[in-house]
Amino acid sequence: MEKTQEPTDAPQDQNVPASKTVETSSGSTVVKLTKRAAITQILLAVVANITIISSGMGIGFPSIAMIELTNSTTSVVLSESEATWFAAITSIMCPFGGLLSGYLLDKIGRKKALYSINILSIISWAIMSFASRTDPDILFIELMVARVIIGLAIGLSSTPASVYAAEVGHPNLRGRLTLLTAGFTGIGMLIVYSLGYMFKDDWRYVCTICGAFTIVSMLTVIPLPESPSWLVGKKRLPEAERYLKVIRGIKEDNHPEIKAELKALEENIARFRSSESKKTSKMVQLKKPEVYKPLTIMCTFFVFQQFSGIFVIIVYAASFSIEAGVAIDPFLSAVLVGFTRVVTTLLMAFISDKFGRRPPALFSGFGMACCMFGLAACAIFPVADTELNWIPTALLVTFIFTATLGFLTLPFSMNAEVYPTKVRGFASGLTIFFGYTMSFIILKVYPTMVSMLGSENVFLFFGVVSLIGILFVYFFLPETKGRTLQDIEEYFRGDKCTDATKQDTKA
Repeated sequence: MEKTQEPTDAPQDQNVPASKTVETSSGSTVVKLTKRAAITQILLAVVANITIISSGMGIGFPSIAMIELTNSTTSVVLSESEATWFAAITSIMCPFGGLLSGYLLDKIGRKKALYSINILSIISWAIMSFASRTDPDILFIELMVARVIIGLAIGLSSTPASVYAAEVGHPNLRGRLTLLTAGFTGIGMLIVYSLGYMFKDDWRYVCTICGAFTIVSMLTVIPLPESPSWLVGKKRLPEAERYLKVIRGIKEDNHPEIKAELKALEENIARFRSSESKKTSKMVQLKKPEVYKPLTIMCTFFVFQQFSGIFVIIVYAASFSIEAGVAIDPFLSAVLVGFTRVVTTLLMAFISDKFGRRPPALFSGFGMACCMFGLAACAIFPVADTELNWIPTALLVTFIFTATLGFLTLPFSMNAEVYPTKVRGFASGLTIFFGYTMSFIILKVYPTMVSMLGSENVFLFFGVVSLIGILFVYFFLPETKGRTLQDIEEYFRGDKCTDATKQDTKA
């Protein structure tokens, strides 16, 4: 499952071209961006996010393993109940990984947190690679242990790479760099879907390949410099200065702009610690309208996200394709789903900048509803043996495209925008915990829904949820594009919810 960093970009001051430093709206001073520094920062952010690919593979793995695990004629298999636990258990573990992520980021740093993700992933892939071939009970236990571990790794991966990218990136690059985490999660899913297509009858071999890739991913972390922000916070100033020079593309010793940026980092951290020492109880904060209003809105948004069928398709892509009547190979269908998600995630960076949050979300809900109603019609009136057999495939790909434009990505990205600074980490954590809990519920009950209601009625259910989601977006979801974090906080503190959501925000 995919998370974005708080947007902290500030435009470069065009009125001070003679200076090599830029002062952001928060008062921080950074060295002016050069071509060399930009290339360095992009490469560092990309390398940090290579770690996230393994988490994406972990999210998508049940899709390519489920058919063989439940229908194999050459190996032991899982029961239907065991298979749903196999698919869903990661969703209930991810929140705990997210909580652990915040602790590790502060205690051991960004770089070692990336190592932790890779180590957990390697252990998980190794357990599944050597899972029992003869005893179904042992196989189930091994798979559950492995999926619990990868669930923690997925939760861990939601923050370190994006935080690292935000801290090493110049303000002019920072917003785009923090989107890499969502993109690399999608790439990981596309890779595992492709491996499933190439090795349909050997999910253990797929696990071995994923484990080998994760070992390489861990090795790529070795040359990464630690975040200067974290080093300053730990009072390791010589190291912070050395790495900051690398990140900013400066070779000279005692460079005045580097000294100025280090001083600004020290001052910002001192202010943060001062405010932390004065903070009130989290439960008291939750009673304030600027906290409970966005918390209610974001948790509700996650309900619509999960019960509109998005994560069902991502996790059960191959088997879902069979139930939807897709004419092509179900594993190839999963590959198309993964490819569509990657491409659309890349487009989101430009769409969100131009149109804001609400218009793409409204379009997303409408497109998802149409696609689900179309799949229901295809289930009622099968087209598999007709010249219209391409329609279910087109509907499935279009569903992923429209979902990624809004309902899949926006709950995660807006989660970093709508809460006051003093409770952002706590409230965001609560929201993500709730979202993953909803994910666990729908992934666990989906096969039962299909067997009890029939696939056509399940598709209709997902379509109706998407339609209701449109109404929720129109009446309650605020537009955050073009608003500062302070503006958003003041908006929720007032009593203008319905009117404000209807205001058009110009690009």
